[in-house]
Amino acid sequence: MPIRLDQLVAQKFSLSRRAAQDAVRNGRIDLKGERCDEPGLIIEPDAEIAFFPNRPKARKVAGRLKVLYEDRHAIIVNKPAGLLTLPTPDRERDTLIERVGKYLTLRHGTLRPFVGVVHRLDKDTSGALCLAKTGEAVRAFQELFRAHDIERQYLAVVEGIPHNEEGTIDLPLITDRGDLRRGVGRHPGEGRKAITHYRLLERFGPVASLMALWLETGRTHQIRIHMAEMGHPVVGEKVYRPKTQPKTKAHFTRQALHAQTLGFIHPLTSESVRVEAPLPEDLSALIVDLRNRYGIWGAGG
Repeated sequence: MPIRLDQLVAQKFSLSRRAAQDAVRNGRIDLKGERCDEPGLIIEPDAEIAFFPNRPKARKVAGRLKVLYEDRHAIIVNKPAGLLTLPTPDRERDTLIERVGKYLTLRHGTLRPFVGVVHRLDKDTSGALCLAKTGEAVRAFQELFRAHDIERQYLAVVEGIPHNEEGTIDLPLITDRGDLRRGVGRHPGEGRKAITHYRLLERFGPVASLMALWLETGRTHQIRIHMAEMGHPVVGEKVYRPKTQPKTKAHFTRQALHAQTLGFIHPLTSESVRVEAPLPEDLSALIVDLRNRYGIWGAGG
């Protein structure tokens, strides 16, 4: 029976549930030989875990908020990797909406600012994310996202070299593929429509590729699932990477995925809005390292 990581840590190392959660969040637990900081991750009860009580505490995510766009209706920020958009049932205090609330209080003097979620990014995905500042804006922007009337471009470093330099992945997604994980529908009529367009930007030898991806639909974990299904999981992917996938020489402490561009016609002002979120330092360093070690083969080269 699958179990939460913090529960297994508590059982195996005789810790309280709170101490187990802290050990995971502080980077002192390895799962299958790699550091894992997600207490709620669902794993098998016989999963290989190790506890390093004297390991230095993992580096905290920078607390400064990087604002890419703001008006009286909405705010677009560059979300750092490692930060939740919303708190989980564990009631984490440091989340993106908490930081945006503090920013609005300091900048505009609003004691209890409204911060509404329009869409989300995974905890370990960085990049442009839009939040609403009024209830009216929440409804307007959520309708915009539901209608897919937006430009959403991501950059990802994936394992291997895709056969085609550009293309479209049209595979419906389901919420449970049989192991409590999201996945691809295997039967006619199963799952929700999910379409991802991609283009190869750079090849790093035979080891990895830099890709641009556009979401036509915005399902949860869509890019991560689609790329894994394609046989080229995002580098650092821990959830959807096939167990039969050969080991890769490209390593990263999180999934190498960044929401670079967000563009739309503002639903309340009709203004054209388009922002680009700069690559975070860790992802830039990964790309430079791959270039230095394996060279650059341009698309078509």
